[in-house]
Amino acid sequence: MDGTKRISIKPGLRVAIVLKKDQRTGVITRGIVKDILTSSPTHPHGIKVRLESGEVGRVKEILA
Repeated sequence: MDGTKRISIKPGLRVAIVLKKDQRTGVITRGIVKDILTSSPTHPHGIKVRLESGEVGRVKEILA
């Protein structure tokens, strides 16, 4: 699943995100969602979230 729809992302979900500093390279960071930061229902580049580790980035994939 991709991370462009806010309704499909919930706190506690395991996701793959791209951090702001990694947007050019596309390096993926994996973690568990703590907070959802995007207020709109969709975003073309992915919903912005904060992981439990404190890192902030846009969801590229929802992991099983």
